[in-house]
Amino acid sequence: MKKILLSSLLLLLSAAGARAQRLETHDRHLDRVFTLAVQTLRGNVEAGIIKAGGVYGGEWTRDVAINVWNAANLLLPEEAECSLWHVTTDNRTMIGHQYWDQILWVTGAYDHYLATQDTLFLRQACTASANTMRRLETEAFDAGYGLFTGPSVFNDGIAGYEEPVFDPGVGSSYVLDYPEARHVKCLSTNCIYYNAYLVLAQMSDKLGHGDEAAIYRQKADTLRKVIRARFYDPATATFAYLIDGHGTVHHFQEGLGISFAILFGIVDRDEAARVVDGVYVAPYGLPSIYPAFKRFSKERPGRHNVLVWPFVSAFWADAALHAGREERFVSELENLCRLVEASDDCFYEIYDPYTGEVCGGWQVGGGPGPDGEWDSIHDQTWSATGLLRMVLRGMLGLSFSEEGLCLAPDAGLMARFGFRKLTDLRYQQGTIDLKRKGSGEVIREIRIDGMPAGGQTALLPAPHAGRAVVEIITE
Repeated sequence: MKKILLSSLLLLLSAAGARAQRLETHDRHLDRVFTLAVQTLRGNVEAGIIKAGGVYGGEWTRDVAINVWNAANLLLPEEAECSLWHVTTDNRTMIGHQYWDQILWVTGAYDHYLATQDTLFLRQACTASANTMRRLETEAFDAGYGLFTGPSVFNDGIAGYEEPVFDPGVGSSYVLDYPEARHVKCLSTNCIYYNAYLVLAQMSDKLGHGDEAAIYRQKADTLRKVIRARFYDPATATFAYLIDGHGTVHHFQEGLGISFAILFGIVDRDEAARVVDGVYVAPYGLPSIYPAFKRFSKERPGRHNVLVWPFVSAFWADAALHAGREERFVSELENLCRLVEASDDCFYEIYDPYTGEVCGGWQVGGGPGPDGEWDSIHDQTWSATGLLRMVLRGMLGLSFSEEGLCLAPDAGLMARFGFRKLTDLRYQQGTIDLKRKGSGEVIREIRIDGMPAGGQTALLPAPHAGRAVVEIITE
């Protein structure tokens, strides 16, 4: 009897979860995949922690930070906070796990604060962020270049690097088993340090530490200038991938690094548009790093080289929209929907950019797949939250501020996909229903609970409880 009751309860909870955050557009594929994304995020919560994916745990700092930043701080704020603390050490005073991209936690943590307005969380998060930054400035900063060292964001496999970082004599798949890897200076990694400085300044301002905020802003300004000087070529509107320990610049296209450079303001909007226009995109989306390193090929792509990682595609779509290139955004969103539906309605970790097939790629050592191919993990959380990011932050223009939830909907995207409504969207202690009236591509007015709240943008004040109805009137 107990088992029957428990099964019934699980079915009820599953049904309730399926109804939550329901998207309705004219694009049934988008509606289905959005629901799958919500279910994937919710289904990957275990003991209050958001896991990285189907067989991964919750120990990956970058996964937690990205998933919180993408959508979890809105949809699952309690689990988001638990997950952020779960990847810290020393009684929540230091950020943990792999050193080179752990500083991304700062961005995720501050966005979580803005979503929840929890000042106690902010105070402790600022302590952990500042302590970790001080340590990394000592241990991972190359003063001769003015850049932070270490591998590129999330690329912990050696398949993400060309020689001489890759050494065929080593025989390991883990990047830090290669001595040269500790000396590289990468675009994406330095971009997240730059934004961490800006975020630390904002944290310090909020906590009344104005002198510290000024120091962080100065460090951010200096690092931005160095990133532009070392990685960005204004003549060709391109970014390099990395500088190795011998000073050689590796001119590969790093999708995540370029996306962060645009989103964090390393380049201005006009420069960003030129960068986006010149980026190579494959038939099924943006390859993570392009072109293929000489030891890989279309037939045997590198796991961290020319393959589609959907979370990278989501940041790229966001960056393209930021640069005013709506068609690039649309392409990535439609591609991700196609990939998910073609792979048994599942958000996998990695896909082939030319066939759209699930593909884990190759690196050093044999994987369990045919001819030594590595696994592409099923139910990958950041693939799902990447889709949610594209809808919530891209199409609907949702973001957080000290004052509350900011709404800056993209009327062109809403018209393109026939957006009708999104219901039961969680925000703090309440919910929101967003509805579109009219079919035009220009927003005439935004109303909240029937009252005029703005023209092109609006603010839902925090703290929020109960149910709010947001009407977006287009013409």
